[in-house]
Amino acid sequence: MSGLQNTDASSSSKQEHLDLQDYTPDGDTGVSAHVFTGDTSFQGNSPKEQDSDLLCGWGSLKPKAIQVFNTPCWILIFLSMASFLQGLIINGFTSTVVTSIEKRFDLSSSQTGLIISAYDIASCVCLPFSSYFGGNGHKPRWLGWGILIMGLGSLVFALPHFTTPSYQVTALERSDLCSANSSDLPHDQAGGELSNYYLVFMLGQILQGIGTTPLYTLGFTFLDENVNAVKAPIYMGFFYSMGMIGPGAGLLLGGYLLSFYSETTVNTDMTPSSPQWVGAWWIGFVCGGALCLPVGFAVLGYPKKLPGSQETSATSEAPEGKEGKEGTEASKPKFGQALQDMSKSLLLLCSNATFMCLCLAGAPAAGIIAILGAFMLKFFESQFGINSSDGAVLLGIIAILTPGSGTFLGSYFVKRFKLQIRGMIWFCLVCTLIGILLFLIFLMHCPNVPLAGVTMPYATHQQEDQVMETVTTSLQQLKSSSLDEQLSAQCNSNCSCDRLFSPVCGADHRMYFSPCYAGCTSINLTSTGKVYTDCSCVLGNVSWGHEGLAIAGRCETSCSFAPVFMIISAFTFFLLTFCYIPAITSILRCVPEEQKSFALGIQWILVRTLGAVPGPIVSGALIDQACLLWQKDDHGSCLVYENSKLSLFFLIGCVGYRIVGAVFYSLALVFYRPPPHPPLVCPETAHCGDTPEDGARVKQQTGL
Repeated sequence: MSGLQNTDASSSSKQEHLDLQDYTPDGDTGVSAHVFTGDTSFQGNSPKEQDSDLLCGWGSLKPKAIQVFNTPCWILIFLSMASFLQGLIINGFTSTVVTSIEKRFDLSSSQTGLIISAYDIASCVCLPFSSYFGGNGHKPRWLGWGILIMGLGSLVFALPHFTTPSYQVTALERSDLCSANSSDLPHDQAGGELSNYYLVFMLGQILQGIGTTPLYTLGFTFLDENVNAVKAPIYMGFFYSMGMIGPGAGLLLGGYLLSFYSETTVNTDMTPSSPQWVGAWWIGFVCGGALCLPVGFAVLGYPKKLPGSQETSATSEAPEGKEGKEGTEASKPKFGQALQDMSKSLLLLCSNATFMCLCLAGAPAAGIIAILGAFMLKFFESQFGINSSDGAVLLGIIAILTPGSGTFLGSYFVKRFKLQIRGMIWFCLVCTLIGILLFLIFLMHCPNVPLAGVTMPYATHQQEDQVMETVTTSLQQLKSSSLDEQLSAQCNSNCSCDRLFSPVCGADHRMYFSPCYAGCTSINLTSTGKVYTDCSCVLGNVSWGHEGLAIAGRCETSCSFAPVFMIISAFTFFLLTFCYIPAITSILRCVPEEQKSFALGIQWILVRTLGAVPGPIVSGALIDQACLLWQKDDHGSCLVYENSKLSLFFLIGCVGYRIVGAVFYSLALVFYRPPPHPPLVCPETAHCGDTPEDGARVKQQTGL
């Protein structure tokens, strides 16, 4: 104890220890320096206590057996699982069930667009705080709690299935045939009450938005801080690739689940091709939410810094000039620990013109992904006449093969060609320009199947040319009339028909709202389905041999460009993700090290507020304008869309967003000014910049 009694020696030793704590030398493994005096005393924490800060565990529970998981590879696996679940639930299952919940809860495209955007709205509100305070705090804890909240939101999204009456369209004993007595279905009567459940769906999306807020900001920076600069793009590419594979898996699994009836314990005569079919949309959200719980619990156990983090952290290429000079403010030891520093940090980022242009260039891409994710399945159903289950499978195949491979190949290009900021921006600009050309596929569209009373009048025994002369006038009258007036005609005036959409294809190649509105009075069951006869509204056809015949189901569309559209769609999804890792990496390299998390938070805010949030809302409102036939007179779910308008609105949204993105990538190239010397990562035994030989050796070792 003599050393403790020597005041001068103790004070000198203590000051030396504090100085070493403030400045951690290069090559330090993340463990604070152990300072010993000439005697046997130790000033500060014991080595065992300091090592415990780098151990995996929950509170004081840090078993030795789980320390094998305390590596960058394992945290990458857990974060990738969370990224996969995020894509599976939010971008996969949610996109799959849009049309199902519209029918089940009587929602319009505007309401479902608002539901989709609620996720991004919640993210925008939480991003400044999670990225700023989480970036300066314990990142794994922020990430773990976020994953748990995301799981809770998924369970809330499935809640309406368990709190509403069973969906039983076929429970009523009714006839599709023309008869004098009929009544409306209870489903229609309860539609107004069920439509209020969109608020519960929004709550689920809000919780999911809050939970996933840290994932792509703190997750990226945590990997960037604990992985070598050369390997960082590969880690980030794998991390985000799992997020891209998730939507594809969600679409495939969601499409498979939609082939089962929503009420799994109820037997029904309907098939997935029936317009009233609602699949088991809720199962995916229950399973996905349950899987989030163990993943979030595992991430909660990671330490603030992984062992060896200071040996492997990546470097910044913040440009010289105003940003570089003001960046010294952010590098102060205690900067960012107080709330008042947030405004200063925001001002520093806003003054970085390159950073702002890159953020604004990413917003259009997010808007396109949000639009396609929300309404692409609806587009496939309307244009190509496929049901939601088959459409989800097709989209799932595209989403698995293209975005995941695009993200990973983009990260490989960054590593393979050692792209710096300017090269990565050029890479993104070229991909954006090619994407503009690919989206011109929306100039094409499939013709609408003639629907009696909606796209053309009911047939009469007039000459064909006389009928065509009255089509335009009749359509104007139809659009300004109520649903009953649209569907009523002299040929079905003696029928008392309900509003259940059950289309049939007549012998005259026209589609009718239901057998009742087609005036059918009898039915024959065959091996291929239901065949209705004695249909007073269906005229004769030479090829069929007699008039008054109709087959259950929609008429087949004569659209020949469906395979071409699928192929181009795959390339479009590929390009949307091909430049994602180069874009994110360039953002991380053009800001100071201390602002990486907050910079990604600001980037995600701009991406969501300018792209992902308004995209589905505006597009949903436009898509509603393309509706030809509503479930009710002026609201509810849309039954039939005008294909030409649907293609036009997709074209305007996607090409417009792509052009804006190209403009901002071009401005980023104009504003970027590289630093005078390449950034160096010092090895443990060298000091950066001592000699030219040191600099050359460091560049060779790091690959920068």
